[in-house]
Amino acid sequence: MSDTLAQALNRAHSDVVLIVDDVPDNLSLLHDALDESGCTVLVALDGASALQRAAQARPDIVLLDAMMPGMDGFEVARRLKADATTAHIPIIFMTGLTETEHLVAALEAGGTDYVTKPIRPKEVLARMHVHLQGARERRQARNALDAFGYASVTVRASDGRLMWQTPLARELLARYYGEPVPGPAHVPEPVLTWLRLSVEHVLEAQARGEPLAEPPRLSVEQGARRLTLRLHQRNDDGATSAAAGDWMLIMQEASDESVIEAISLSFRLTAKEAEVLYWVIKGKINRDIGDILGSSPMTVKKHLERVYAKLGVETRTAAAALAMNRIKQLHPQFEG
Repeated sequence: MSDTLAQALNRAHSDVVLIVDDVPDNLSLLHDALDESGCTVLVALDGASALQRAAQARPDIVLLDAMMPGMDGFEVARRLKADATTAHIPIIFMTGLTETEHLVAALEAGGTDYVTKPIRPKEVLARMHVHLQGARERRQARNALDAFGYASVTVRASDGRLMWQTPLARELLARYYGEPVPGPAHVPEPVLTWLRLSVEHVLEAQARGEPLAEPPRLSVEQGARRLTLRLHQRNDDGATSAAAGDWMLIMQEASDESVIEAISLSFRLTAKEAEVLYWVIKGKINRDIGDILGSSPMTVKKHLERVYAKLGVETRTAAAALAMNRIKQLHPQFEG
């Protein structure tokens, strides 16, 4: 983000509004009215500039002229909605076209609302207030989830497209599944497969009239850390079928490093011996443990022999049972 733009956005508690219009007089009229109302106002004269500004600033709302030379407002809206970083931003179309087909096109392109020209600033402010309130509450909820370590994303079940994601969610998905491929953001294939099965679980329970039980969660491990995803709620207005709708997922990362430390302290094991015993509890064989720890199976076997001696047992089953009993006393939430 440029220093100028960062400085412009450095106004505490003000809503950031992006106005997109190729007519300078329209920009000036709205800019002055919004500025007086306490908003931070950004402007763009064409579609390409609008997309660039939106990607840089992540405005709270976009006021978008429908008819512009080159890239029109409908295409701008489609591109904003196709990008997970901007898909959540409400778009109010400003249009002189009042035919039903044009208004429908605006909404189908991703518009939240529309106002007709000539622009009346008071009407625009009133419409904005309604949509900003909802956007503000959703943003605060997402930020709160991130702050407590619960990342969130909304995914379109039909094709796996990320409709929006929090910064923590983006970081976790990249860490566990690798950086996304270029283009519109999509969830990794294993996540999409799990999501579709989860939605199917929900629909089947509803069809049977049974109380809605949470579908099985998805977990992926990375060393002693694991990422858990759960289906939270449907996040669209119900206009499409549930199987193709937008669904909110909550993900959380947990670490068993404290469990490994507890194993080490409880049985006076070295850090490496404690790690080996931890993976024995997890049901891993020596070859797998070696792959995880970057050691040979023979080295793992030697560590395990020392573990047996310190615990006073002769088999990995006995060592795992003894360690598991101790861990459950110290970390009741631990799952072996």
